Amino acid sequence: MSGPSQEESVPIADKSRLVRYIAEGEKPKSGWLIGTEHEKFAFDAHTLKRLPYEGAVGIRALLMAMMRYGWKPVVENGNAIALVKDQASVTLEPGGQFELSGAPLENLFQTCNEVNEHLRQVKEVGAELGIGFLGLGFDPKWPRADVPWMPKGRYRIMRAYMPKRGSLGIDMMVRTCTVQVNLDFSSEADMVKKFRVSLALQPVATALFANSPFTEGKPNGFQSLRSHIWTDTDPDRCGMLDFVFEQGMGYERYVDYLLDVPMYFVYRDGVYHDASGQSFRDMMVGELPAMPGVLPTLADWVDHMTTAFPEVRLKRFLEMRGADGGPWARLCALPALWVGLLYDQGALDAAWDLVKDWTREERNALRDEVPRHGLKTKFRKGTLLDLARKTLAIAQAGLKARDCRNSTGENEGVFLGALDDIAASGRSPSDVLLEAYETRWGRSVDPVYREFAY
Repeated sequence: MSGPSQEESVPIADKSRLVRYIAEGEKPKSGWLIGTEHEKFAFDAHTLKRLPYEGAVGIRALLMAMMRYGWKPVVENGNAIALVKDQASVTLEPGGQFELSGAPLENLFQTCNEVNEHLRQVKEVGAELGIGFLGLGFDPKWPRADVPWMPKGRYRIMRAYMPKRGSLGIDMMVRTCTVQVNLDFSSEADMVKKFRVSLALQPVATALFANSPFTEGKPNGFQSLRSHIWTDTDPDRCGMLDFVFEQGMGYERYVDYLLDVPMYFVYRDGVYHDASGQSFRDMMVGELPAMPGVLPTLADWVDHMTTAFPEVRLKRFLEMRGADGGPWARLCALPALWVGLLYDQGALDAAWDLVKDWTREERNALRDEVPRHGLKTKFRKGTLLDLARKTLAIAQAGLKARDCRNSTGENEGVFLGALDDIAASGRSPSDVLLEAYETRWGRSVDPVYREFAY
């Protein structure tokens, strides 16, 4: 693992530096980029079991084989725990979920090509090792006890702390997969408007991408169990962030929120020190019980920012976190949805007009109901399906206005096709899976590993 830069190593005792760190993410519109991340379950193609870290059919072997494509390993305590190349990385979630964190790219054609190339690589290596890859929001077959843990120090600390704050945090760690996109902002005001729009509309993305209806081989009663799990993971660091819609929202207000999120750890000299439940505010005055007298660095702050899990997360960019993992077409559709809504001013204004009169109670009711009811969730005089169709129309208009085209003259709106089909049919991905389970799969989830593998 690369060490912190000189700036990241300088002790911080002033909140203004934390605020400035986020503000330094501002970019002119001409510099806005798109970063796509997606997780997938790696499984033994013969047994369908989740992969251990060690072994010939294991995560370490997979990482090592990927190095033929120019990836370089990141090592922790002698174990390869990630890969890096240029501005992209391949990382491991706690249960071995295999994640691509893509490079910041200029348009959706580039980001979709990146996804294509990554999946080509993992499929090629997987075929040699007997490994398959599945895009779903929740592990459809295996209980917690059957999922191996990856040898990362931060996960040991989180694993011990999670059950103290909720009943489903361990499930979140080892049995869920998501797809998300990271997008830029030009100013504090631009950030606030994008934050509000994307938070309000996150349940729409959850419903359109709902793809986790099975638990341990049977229907679980949810459209998106993955989304539901976040409601009982840790109330200190999850949720809809009502303060984002209040007067005075800005960089400093978000920093105040993060300072009140309990810590997990402090990373020093290759070691994760357990600071779970302790306060970053105490560390800023040298009074952290885990490391008395030690002041935080910017690297500590960057680490701490990754331990908050709201539906939309602010770093030096905004992360959209509401969607279940899924097949290839929806890996490209997720960034298309949010780029269309947020990267054209007319579309952003239209999206804000759509949500600006929603009450706190309405926003939270949508968040609570969508995991179970999906597109059928009732909202005002209609359903979320009605809202999804309006949202997609705005996103399509935003992509048309961007007027970014490929060599055949298509604009980026082609990537919304998978979502347009869902909205036209009124059936979520979970509905499709459940129908297959009840009919041609003979009430078994095993065929999902064949039909929906990458």
